[in-house]
Amino acid sequence: MDWLHALLLGFVQGLTEYLPVSSSGHLELGKVLLGPGAQAGGLEFDVLVHVATVLSTIVVLYKELLWLVEGVFKPQWNDEKRYALNIIISMIPVGIVGVFFKDEVEALFLGHILLVVGCCLLVTAALLTMTHFYRPKSKDNISPLHAFIIGIAQALAVLPGLSRSGSTIATGLLLGNSKEKLAQFSFIMVIPPILGAALLDLKDLFSAENAVTSQSEALPLPAMIAGFLAAFVSGCLACKWMISFVKNSKLIYFAIYCAILGVVALCFA
Repeated sequence: MDWLHALLLGFVQGLTEYLPVSSSGHLELGKVLLGPGAQAGGLEFDVLVHVATVLSTIVVLYKELLWLVEGVFKPQWNDEKRYALNIIISMIPVGIVGVFFKDEVEALFLGHILLVVGCCLLVTAALLTMTHFYRPKSKDNISPLHAFIIGIAQALAVLPGLSRSGSTIATGLLLGNSKEKLAQFSFIMVIPPILGAALLDLKDLFSAENAVTSQSEALPLPAMIAGFLAAFVSGCLACKWMISFVKNSKLIYFAIYCAILGVVALCFA
């Protein structure tokens, strides 16, 4: 993988991580479109750009994260502790999938990546469309039960093409939660799972059985820098913009985009 491939794929990853269009699906489609050279980075590149997007979340939402951390260490029960508890509850489903079923999930779409991406993009489109037509009364606070259900949506979004942000935000909206709270909650709740997944991938990357492969396919430094910076900068822009967009606009436009892209992916599957 050269620096230009890394730059383009890093930009795609950072931008689509926060838009409800599936970053993993776009990353896989981007690799297919750019050819074999773009696929050479493998696991090392995926870990790099995912960490970059987590850092972009921390930068954009640092005030909210600081509020959360400070409140957790206060002696009394407060809104910050309640919020942190909901984050922990939301992590349970994806933690179970990541620890116990990671290999099985990856095996589901080996050799059929375009088919899986296309079908999952259509599911994402359907979820986003439902939020346009079904509008329950908005609730100010996310309950622990709703946090768990939103966490299930996040766990299902390990499939490429099923948007994590789209699934979690749409699920929260369909449950009747406030748009103002959902985007922020959706982006904060993904920080621990992505970091956890990155640690698991690093373990695989440096395991004895993968040592030779890792060395032969090691990313050159210019590609690493280009991919990381592209994912970080585009992630910052997309995260900030998406929070504002969810509050003030409709997700149906993203549903149309996902539906069109899903059909195109299926046509080439």
